[in-house]
Amino acid sequence: MVHSGETLAQELPYDPETLRRINEHPCYSPEARHSFGRCHVAVAPKCNIQCNYCVRDFDCVNESRPGVTSMVLKPEDALERIDEVVSKMKHIKVVGIAGPGDPLANPETFETLRLVHEKYPDTILCISTNGLLLPDKIDELEKYGVRNITVTLNAIDPAIGEKIYSFVEYGGKKYHGREGAELLLKHQMAGIEEAVRRKMLVKINTVYVPGVNDTHIPEIAKKVGAMGVFNFNIIPLIPQYKFKDIVPPTPAEKAHMHELCAPYVRQMRHCQRCRADAVGLLGKDVQNEFGCCGKGDGSGGGCN
Repeated sequence: MVHSGETLAQELPYDPETLRRINEHPCYSPEARHSFGRCHVAVAPKCNIQCNYCVRDFDCVNESRPGVTSMVLKPEDALERIDEVVSKMKHIKVVGIAGPGDPLANPETFETLRLVHEKYPDTILCISTNGLLLPDKIDELEKYGVRNITVTLNAIDPAIGEKIYSFVEYGGKKYHGREGAELLLKHQMAGIEEAVRRKMLVKINTVYVPGVNDTHIPEIAKKVGAMGVFNFNIIPLIPQYKFKDIVPPTPAEKAHMHELCAPYVRQMRHCQRCRADAVGLLGKDVQNEFGCCGKGDGSGGGCN
């Protein structure tokens, strides 16, 4: 099936509740970003893989990129923050957990989901994960009402994956090189397949790394489109850590990549590369307007 980047959810054979989770989620509907917002709660500091482009700075108020937050919150403090946000911003429809580490590698994620699901059963809950633990944790996600899942999938060829990941940690053991890339890919594919089978809405994030996975990205799009994922988000590399010397793709190159991938899967073209504590409409974050000082686990050093 050929998808346009602007395909309307209403044209698809979804039930009313699934349509709501599309039409009120700013990442799943281009139109929703103008009317509906999200509240990310940063409760997940630990990560179980190391990407060669990833630096997680907890105490940074001036950067807007994945992995950044001003403070890591405890679950009960996250709920208080959500209470404050939704009391002041009625257009907030989504509560997301996107780090600063991998949500599924942190038990605090599931306690937060439980608290939010019990108090706000109609709120759209979503998580963003590298997918390593998705097959292991998908029952818990379903239990707490998570029906929107983003998986960062940067390669479907381990020979390319091993260039992107320094290590993968699973079952108390660290895997490096090709072995780590193969393990991660195996779990990602199994998790995505199972999430789609359970009729969850799956979004794929792929980091566009020139000279590493750029020619491979259309193959990723073709594979996940055939698996039944909802949409595909291409994220230009932010040069840092081991990839700090790679020149990121230009907007024109990113737009061209979307066109190469569009025949296979619906494209998300409006990503703002959200912080782990983002609040508000996409591109109009207001997280600094909400208090958090004196709370959290101390990892972030407090609010600035």
